Amino acid sequence: MDQQNKQTNQKRNQPNQPNQRRSNSGQRKKVNKIRWRRPKKSNGKLKVIPIGGLGEVGKNLTVFEYNNEIIIVDCGLKFPDEELYGIDIVLPDFTYLIENASKVKALVVTHGHEDHIGAITYLLDRINVPIFATKLTMGLIKKKLDEKRLTKSTKTHIIKAGAFFKVGNFKIEFIPVNHSIPDAVALFIQTPVANVIHTGDFKVDFQPIDGNIIDLQRLGSAGVQGVDLLLSDSTNVEEKGFTPSESTVGNTFYNLFRGRKNRIIVTSFASNVHRIQQIIDAAVNYNRKVVITGRSMENMVDIAKDLGYLTLPKNVLVNIRDMKRYKDSELVIITTGSQGEPMAALGRMAYGDHRHLIVSKKDTIIISASPVPGNEKMVAEVINKLIELGAEVIYKKFADIHVSGHARQEELKLMLTLVKPKYFLPVHGEERMLVHHANLAESVGMKKEDIFVVKNGAVLELDGKSCKVLKEAVPSQPVLVDGLGVGDIGNIVLNDRKRLSEDGLFIVVLGMRKGKCISGPDVISRGFVYMKESEQLINEAKAEVKKALNTCEKNRVYDWSSIRNEVRDSLSKFLFKKTRRRPMILPILTEI
Repeated sequence: MDQQNKQTNQKRNQPNQPNQRRSNSGQRKKVNKIRWRRPKKSNGKLKVIPIGGLGEVGKNLTVFEYNNEIIIVDCGLKFPDEELYGIDIVLPDFTYLIENASKVKALVVTHGHEDHIGAITYLLDRINVPIFATKLTMGLIKKKLDEKRLTKSTKTHIIKAGAFFKVGNFKIEFIPVNHSIPDAVALFIQTPVANVIHTGDFKVDFQPIDGNIIDLQRLGSAGVQGVDLLLSDSTNVEEKGFTPSESTVGNTFYNLFRGRKNRIIVTSFASNVHRIQQIIDAAVNYNRKVVITGRSMENMVDIAKDLGYLTLPKNVLVNIRDMKRYKDSELVIITTGSQGEPMAALGRMAYGDHRHLIVSKKDTIIISASPVPGNEKMVAEVINKLIELGAEVIYKKFADIHVSGHARQEELKLMLTLVKPKYFLPVHGEERMLVHHANLAESVGMKKEDIFVVKNGAVLELDGKSCKVLKEAVPSQPVLVDGLGVGDIGNIVLNDRKRLSEDGLFIVVLGMRKGKCISGPDVISRGFVYMKESEQLINEAKAEVKKALNTCEKNRVYDWSSIRNEVRDSLSKFLFKKTRRRPMILPILTEI
């Protein structure tokens, strides 16, 4: 017996080895008591630093720092809003992590959505860090690593939901939760000085498609053990009640597919594997073949199928090039474009640009998603275009074809009540959501002084006795990606782009010799006025430029910088007086 206990303890104490929770309930209590015994208080301090995800929905990244060790939780991107002209994506600020690269021991990922994994390759371009994630999440991450040729240089560790592992002084457990993508987990992070639960994105679903229910029992036992700080998802905090189960959407698909003799096109989030499974199940039930279109949808189906997260009957998938072999009544097309993106497959169909699909009056199009905040106009425009083409378009206002993956108020209250944290930090939400979540925490008995609504870059410090926000913040400015440029676009460039989009460009070309104009001025207008219809204004503008040049010559101003400024100022006043618009004026001086 002593020998057996010795072997068990040796196995338990091996560093960095994932361990499965015991299935036998009697053993489980005993293991948890030993395994998760609260460590003795340390003189160290735990810093919790949200670098992204606060005051916004996207680019989630949180730093946990204990002494000289750092773990990162999630590393996501954010898609640009309308004010970020020409920007492709927005990244978190990696400055603090780069400056402390020697301390960074692990990147731990809660689930596979882009706002949690989309910036990983950009981080790995700057520092090398091992990644810990569940199987599907890691499959999606590896796809990104392969595309950037980072697979060989990056260590990856697949951790099962319900297992735990150790990184330095951090003990991390993956607690299963429900979300709109499989294999989502909350994190129970233990250090010698404090215990933290990070919920990731979650909901409470008692009828999930894959049968994996959120582990409320483990969350409750963690609360009994003692949780110093809770970080909880705030996305749906404004919604009352409980979020409906994903399984309710499946019944809607069966009802919509029943009796239809036309082609059915369905769009949803590519990452929602359970939604894709339900669409396929409904198609199979009504003897329809399934066509997948859109790069992200094709990638997700391939990965989920290879890893066993999608169940596909033999020969149900049909290549888009072969769908002409089938009648419209025999086809269901699953596509990207649920957010109205013009370049996604559904957007190209709406604008008549898709190579293989032409929408007609014979089509039924189902949009099984809600617009992400900021995308409402694009989604509405795509719906309008599809209706103009004669298609029947079904979206959330007319049918129960979408449920959220985020917890509503009653689920958020349940999380707070189960975990019983000493301190609370609402995350993953815009400012109003964070404040609303803070108020919700007060309504279940938390003290206002124990709740922290902070901004990106704030540093929370826990020492085992208290939690406080330090005066010093870390860099957390959004990093803009434009084409191949990362972080090289600033406010000045964005302001210029905004002016160009609003009032256009007015170019004046002057040929110069020895400080005097001997050719021109020639005028080019883009986005301001159409020159053929505004000849009088253009001629008056040229006369105004000549006046400015005469002023320079009279005052013996010959340096090009001063001449440019005089021409720009004079022309700006003239054009505003004539048009009440302020185009960007660009004087170009050329030596002849």
